[in-house]
Amino acid sequence: MHHQNSTETIIYGRHPVLEAIQAGKPIHKVLFQEGVRGELEKEVRHTCKQYDIPLQVVPKERLNKFVRGNHQGIVGFISLAEFGLIENLLPGLFENDQVPLLLILDGITDVRNFGAIARSAEICGVHAIIQAAKNAAHINEDALKTSAGALTRIPVCRESSLINTISYLQQSGIQVVASDLTGRKKIMEIDFTVPTAIVIGSEGEGVSRAILNRVNERFVIPQIGETNSFNASVAAGIMLYEATRQRLAL
Repeated sequence: MHHQNSTETIIYGRHPVLEAIQAGKPIHKVLFQEGVRGELEKEVRHTCKQYDIPLQVVPKERLNKFVRGNHQGIVGFISLAEFGLIENLLPGLFENDQVPLLLILDGITDVRNFGAIARSAEICGVHAIIQAAKNAAHINEDALKTSAGALTRIPVCRESSLINTISYLQQSGIQVVASDLTGRKKIMEIDFTVPTAIVIGSEGEGVSRAILNRVNERFVIPQIGETNSFNASVAAGIMLYEATRQRLAL
């Protein structure tokens, strides 16, 4: 069974949820009722792990908030846009003589920030947005609205490991860069005319240390005032515009 609320499509019941996952539907998380044991629990855990679907074990009362009928202890949330894999997308970009410009979102969980970033990304010609399968904003109506529809026009790739994805990109000839207050270069000194992936960090934490240790370049966005840093979506817009400015100057 399924229905749609104001922000996303909800699907519930053992067979509908498991069949949707196995059919490749863009399910961004599954809630499972705590205390439920046996074959259902084993099957749900195995299937979610196999397809990299985040699984949360929650009280029955929380499930009841989403579903009035018989949810059978399992509820899935379907994204309003399809997800892809960067390994499937990247070869086509090179084959079509395009210079890849990619965006990696590290810990962006707010759907409105996600939507605003996607809007700037689509305007600036980003070929794909990459996010982690877990701890990442999902594509719901709020995200779509904030993106002004951009999320229906730009591929979103959901990857199980951003670290592994960065390694894959670097091995494919793409430089990975990130904004960091300790960076030695200014953003204007980064060459964005070559194949590039830009990492955008979360509002509070910034880019994680594990990822900063693996990027090719760190840079700073020069600022005059004393406020610590730009809002994540504003910073993304600045970075993407600099990349676009350089590419249009060629």
